Amino acid sequence: MIEGPNDTLLAQDSTGADLPETDQGAGDYTCPMHPEVRQNGPGNCPKCGMVLDPIGAPTAAGTGYVCPMHPEIVRTEPGSCPICGMALEPRAISAKEGENPELKNMRRRFWTGVALTVPVLIAAMGENMPGRPLERLATPRLWTWFELILATPVILWGGWPFFVRGWQSLANRSLNMFTLIGLGVGVSYLYSVIAVIFPGIFPAMFRNEGGAVAVYFEAGAVIVTLVLLGQVLELKARSQTGAAIKALLGLAPKTARMMHDDGAEVDVPLDQVKTGDRLRVRPGEKIPVDGTVLEGGSSVDESMVTGEPIPVEKKAGDRVTGATVNGTGSLVMRAERVGADTLLAQIVRMVSEAQRSRAPIQKLADQVANTLFRPWSASQWLLLSCGPSSAPLREWRTR
Repeated sequence: MIEGPNDTLLAQDSTGADLPETDQGAGDYTCPMHPEVRQNGPGNCPKCGMVLDPIGAPTAAGTGYVCPMHPEIVRTEPGSCPICGMALEPRAISAKEGENPELKNMRRRFWTGVALTVPVLIAAMGENMPGRPLERLATPRLWTWFELILATPVILWGGWPFFVRGWQSLANRSLNMFTLIGLGVGVSYLYSVIAVIFPGIFPAMFRNEGGAVAVYFEAGAVIVTLVLLGQVLELKARSQTGAAIKALLGLAPKTARMMHDDGAEVDVPLDQVKTGDRLRVRPGEKIPVDGTVLEGGSSVDESMVTGEPIPVEKKAGDRVTGATVNGTGSLVMRAERVGADTLLAQIVRMVSEAQRSRAPIQKLADQVANTLFRPWSASQWLLLSCGPSSAPLREWRTR
């Protein structure tokens, strides 16, 4: 043995590579992929280079909700990201996970919005139809009230999550897409409501030849419905990305055969297996958890983990991995890594984190967009307020 960094006791295997001491009591950090690697203090695994995790620390993958675009945003309850407004998703993926409640909610809002927005759009475009057939059914004033009644639930109920996220973006001083949606839809709806209820407060230049003030209910309703459609498609795509991971989780057995001290054997649910339990793996069964063979010998198909189709011979003292398939022999093993600490769970966690990670170029693009967008928006507001097109508005203000 030689002394290594961080006061780690190192040994050499048959290849001459330095490996940490495999004593179960030595060290307080271990590798998620190689549990025999342990050392006193944080560092990297000498086998695979992964960052070592504290032994006995709670697994972060099983708790909390994280933003798909900003992995640094972690919350203990569901909600939306304060930076981009996206709905947070669970950090852990369960094989029994049902339909995303956020997707179900957005889908219900979308289809309700479609059912109400189509009549609003038809009523708003009635004056452009050949022969103007809608004017024979009701006056333009009544059609405006019709638009108000149908567009109100679309904008206020269907678009309520967008208003909430837009307000949160202002409170957190992190403007995003929902800031623009909430501001645009909210202003157009408020203006249109005032135009319908109090049309007399508007000057003559705001009226058309019929004396009515133009409203924008159809614009607000269509925007909300289209954004809802985008949210439904996005959430559906995100829920489908984890289908392969859920299938991988489904490979793990649901039960394990536990051996008691008196020699009795009983099948128990996998979540009841604890570290140190003695388990029997019969021929053809899947190995329930990661551990070490105590008795017996067999060949184990580890192709699920390694991709190698040839079974690996296992005997007393060898390590076995959960969800791999036992061959024709019988094994007695000691459980060492259970639940979220197994190799399979670690693979799922890393794949999930990789799906949520952002490329450095994407972060740079966001910074450039934020730097250039705000001055450009301010300049456009100045042009609109000082340009020739604003002359009627300035004339009205000076009256």
